[in-house]
Amino acid sequence: MAVVKAIGIDIIEIERIKNVIDKWGDRFLRKVYTPWEISYCQEKAYPEYSFAARFAVKEAVFKALGGGTEIGIKWTSIEVVNHRSGKPMIKMGGKVKEIVGEGEILISISHTHRYAVAQALLLEG
Repeated sequence: MAVVKAIGIDIIEIERIKNVIDKWGDRFLRKVYTPWEISYCQEKAYPEYSFAARFAVKEAVFKALGGGTEIGIKWTSIEVVNHRSGKPMIKMGGKVKEIVGEGEILISISHTHRYAVAQALLLEG
């Protein structure tokens, strides 16, 4: 049986992410998202929904891990991908792998036209 070590949750206004992308463009996108995430989101009819949802996931994971950039985790060390079934999951890189070790991070994402929300569960290995 998996033991939950920590949880994180985040909610963000989609308009806020849209405004940041409009202002900073590729500079923001390359800092926060992997090339695969950028390509995936830009293929959507409303890319800001997918960008906001992935931003919320990254923030939720940071919270579950006890910190983000201030503890040396890069935004791009958390990549949100989809399992063949459509279930969202993350690929861990760099410091995230070190912290999680043999554990696992489960995520859940949802959004409306106005908000995106994500939850992350850090499971012990």
